[in-house]
Formats: sequence, C-alpha cells, structure tokens
Amino acid sequence: MAESESLEGNYDNRGKNVEDFKMDMKEFLEEMERLTVCAARTAYDCVTIQTNPDLPNAVQHLEDVFLICREQIEKKWQEVLME
Repeated sequence: MAESESLEGNYDNRGKNVEDFKMDMKEFLEEMERLTVCAARTAYDCVTIQTNPDLPNAVQHLEDVFLICREQIEKKWQEVLME
C-alpha cells in the first residue's frame, strides 16, 4: 500500500516537472524570439547606415537640433519657475 502511494507521489512530481519544463521552454523560446528580432533590427540598421552615407549626418543633425530644443525648454522652464 505504501509503495503505491509512493508511486503516485512520483507520478505527480513527474507531471509537475513536465509542466515546469514546458513553461521554461516556452519562456526560453519567447526570449530567443525577442533576441532574434533585436539582432535582425540591428543588422538592418547597420546595412541601412552603410548603404546610405547621408544617414549618419541626418542623425547627427537631429541630435544637434534636439539638444538645442532641450536647452531652450530648460531656459523657459527656469523662467517659469522664477515667476
């Protein structure tokens, strides 16, 4: 009798282990998919930059304009705080 109860416990543990394994595999596959998408996007960006030499200049220009805008916003914000 005790032996059959022991076997049932092992079977229950095995079932839980299988479910845990399935969940782990699902999480690993989702993470691999996410990383694959990131790698593909990075590769696409690299190819785009290499085939369009004007793109780095355009990005630099956007960054410069962003910094100027941010500086102006900070100045206006300081003026508002002073009032």
